[in-house]
Amino acid sequence: MVNEVKYFAIVRDDDSPEHPSGLARRTVTPQGRLDETLRRDLTWMRDSAIYEWERGEEIGADLVEISAADAERVIQGFRQEWGAQ
Repeated sequence: MVNEVKYFAIVRDDDSPEHPSGLARRTVTPQGRLDETLRRDLTWMRDSAIYEWERGEEIGADLVEISAADAERVIQGFRQEWGAQ
């Protein structure tokens, strides 16, 4: 079975989905869901932001679902902005 992955742009006040503050993803596996956010070193770290956002909790940002291609473009932009390899 192929894991399903959904990506979310983390959008704060002056952001847009094209230029978000951050990126989150949810991977659905046979074992359950794995929610993560992208760190400045471009590694993924387990995080509860998607779950909290779905529950209507205040996380200081909105999440906007984006495509895998858009997520890759955002990651490339962060790579340039943050100087990460």
